[in-house]
Amino acid sequence: MSKVPADLRYTKSHEWVKVGSDGILTIGITDHAQEALGDLVYVEAPQQGRKVQAGEACAVVESVKAASDIYSPVGGEVLEGNAALTDAPEQINREPYSAWIMRIKPANAADVNTLLDARGYEQVLAEEAH
Repeated sequence: MSKVPADLRYTKSHEWVKVGSDGILTIGITDHAQEALGDLVYVEAPQQGRKVQAGEACAVVESVKAASDIYSPVGGEVLEGNAALTDAPEQINREPYSAWIMRIKPANAADVNTLLDARGYEQVLAEEAH
């Protein structure tokens, strides 16, 4: 069973979101997503300064099985893409909740409240399993 940390927010497209004390959002893919993809071989993070809309594809992860878009959970500005993943994409497989893909300054901090909590995300996983 996939791990779903209670202190994070989630999207139906399997991104996790950690809200920093400064309001900055750190975003990665969930344990479930990395398990489904298999061994990751490539990560393309978004460029710093890029403006993104909620639900917009803004990063890509590739595994030996497939390529998958990563969607921005909220609208805002990309502050940083995790360049370390370029040389070590397998970090996501090992530590999906610490190997982040991007950091975003949300245009509206309240948008985070529209994302799923851990229980809501677990329900999404349960529905997908059927």
